[in-house]
Amino acid sequence: MSEFRPKFLKPSDTTSFLDRDDSYSVETTDFVYNRYLSQSIQTQRQRLPIFNNRNHILYLLEKYQTLILIGETGCGKSTQIPQYMIEAEWPGQIGVCEPRRVAAISLANRVADETGTLVQQDTVGYAVRFDACYNKPKIKYMTEGILLREMMSDPLLKGYSAIMLDEAHERSLYTDILMGLMKKILKKRKDLRLIVASATLDAKELHDFFNNNTTDDKKNDTAVIMSVEGRQFPVEIFYISEPVPCYVQASVDSVLKINASKATGDILVFLTGQEEVDRAVRLLNEHANLIEESRKKENMMVLPMYGSLPHHEQLKVFKPPPNGYRKVVVATNVAETSVTIPGIVHVIDCGFVKLKWYNTETHTDSLVVLPISKSSAAQRAGRAGRVRSGNVYRLYTEEDAAKLADNTPPEMVRSNLTYAVLQIKALGIANLLKFSFPSPPPIENLKSALEILYALDAIDIDGELTKPIGYNMAEFALDPLYSKVLLSSGEFGCSEEILTIIAMLQVETVFTKPTSGNSIIRARIQKRLFEVEEGDLITYLNVFNGFIQSEMSQGFCHKNFLSYKSLKRVVEIRKRLEKMMRSYEIPIESCIRSTETIRKCLVKGLFPNAAYLHHSGVYKTIRGDIELFVHPDSVLYTMSQPQWILFCQVVHTTKLYMKDLTVIENDWLLELAPHFYYKTTFRE
Repeated sequence: MSEFRPKFLKPSDTTSFLDRDDSYSVETTDFVYNRYLSQSIQTQRQRLPIFNNRNHILYLLEKYQTLILIGETGCGKSTQIPQYMIEAEWPGQIGVCEPRRVAAISLANRVADETGTLVQQDTVGYAVRFDACYNKPKIKYMTEGILLREMMSDPLLKGYSAIMLDEAHERSLYTDILMGLMKKILKKRKDLRLIVASATLDAKELHDFFNNNTTDDKKNDTAVIMSVEGRQFPVEIFYISEPVPCYVQASVDSVLKINASKATGDILVFLTGQEEVDRAVRLLNEHANLIEESRKKENMMVLPMYGSLPHHEQLKVFKPPPNGYRKVVVATNVAETSVTIPGIVHVIDCGFVKLKWYNTETHTDSLVVLPISKSSAAQRAGRAGRVRSGNVYRLYTEEDAAKLADNTPPEMVRSNLTYAVLQIKALGIANLLKFSFPSPPPIENLKSALEILYALDAIDIDGELTKPIGYNMAEFALDPLYSKVLLSSGEFGCSEEILTIIAMLQVETVFTKPTSGNSIIRARIQKRLFEVEEGDLITYLNVFNGFIQSEMSQGFCHKNFLSYKSLKRVVEIRKRLEKMMRSYEIPIESCIRSTETIRKCLVKGLFPNAAYLHHSGVYKTIRGDIELFVHPDSVLYTMSQPQWILFCQVVHTTKLYMKDLTVIENDWLLELAPHFYYKTTFRE
């Protein structure tokens, strides 16, 4: 174990527990602990914190166009408000927008249970990417992208009487776009109601954004703020006296120190990503076994928690530990606002978060580890005061805490806007600079998006969508680079293969990651059976073909350390994409194992993501000259490095790592993207 021990200081008298304010969560899940699960549905509904506010909520919706509702995770806002409106015989359809498909589906199922109906029938249904309800239920849960695409055919949303934007505290890219569009619609539809629901938010900023009152008389306000009070016990905050060299190790040491003390209660540790969480869990389990029995206050049940963790593993954190055990949950910021874990008394906050940030030079998103904001720090601290008074141990100094930004930057100001601009253009909004965003995006990001769309032939020189390709690309729920590849596959005669590759890229990974030594070795051996020197995307093609040839066997997946659930999802997505391709009359045909044809087709859309091997031994982007490295998970990591490659994403940890790689020839870039590259750009 490291000799370093974090020394925690009590804050000065002037420091108090931070008020809950704005927050952000880039990695989220849809599980909320329900302590009343054994009781009747009606009793469960009445015990929710929001129940006492039912009549007041309905009154505010009658009086105001926009209701900004602040309520902590689990208070019932997502499931109850639509039901209250239906029970009050609210006319028309009520749409509820969720940032993630799993949330939309699970909430619809929950409301169906509460109303005693079947999901996808007359009362409640859902619509997510590649899976939609075809009737018109009274309550419709959907992802943000679904509502955006519905606006293309129904710009004023005349089919709806109310729209609820849920989880608005995340300030996702599409939440902000929808808020800008809803502001325009509300001016033309006085009968429409908007509910902006959030676990925490800068409510005043949004109130001012939606309020159409042009006078000084508050009686003319069109927007109102309401808070649903939750239960919060006192929380004592401790800081370290000097910065720690490694916050992962310091987190582990802090857990062991708490466990060896007289303090009781479960522990929640905040780290930035899956790799850090898995490392901390491993260290805790290793160190716990080395500690003398006399020093142990309790045995520890150490559990990871992050968005991509399998369903059954996530559920473990909500269950009480066995007698004689203390639960230790090591989590990403998924546990900040998106879930409520019962029993937490001690919180250890590493002080950092992993955010997606767009690089306009490389035209790629990177995952970057950054200091958290004051509002995120307050949210993390609040996790300790849910069941009784608690303690928060911050692995940063009080001076550093004072320097933190107030709020996490919204996705709109740090994201790749290519798909967003394509969608906004498809909605008929010509001048992006005049469009009202809650947080206007940087001009450089807008310019980069327009440049890429023009290079993809999605827009013309005047910035208008091209026909048919621009409009067709807008209809795909995909990154425009991927939709360009799909739409080009017919002319290359490899649409069968491209459909598979693009579908495979829509799931996080099809490979499972075992944790024990022997399993790690066996998984690596099995993966090599599919690997090819042409790169990851052709390897994915081999995996999918093997799965289909096995008749989608679970045994095949188990033997080869593949995720059966992910591959089934790929099959589902592929069918939907193929249906769209056929509607555009694109021939569905195979190139019969010609990987060169497939790779050329990939260049047709992924050309902005090209890199070359520099004489120094590192890869560099052709534009911007940014140093890049092959990710250890790539099949090319252990192979001879090719001169030219395409990548699908960049992950920023200790270095900028490229993922999902394909080997190409430099001549293909000149042949297939002459409008984007020219001869003197290349370096030998």
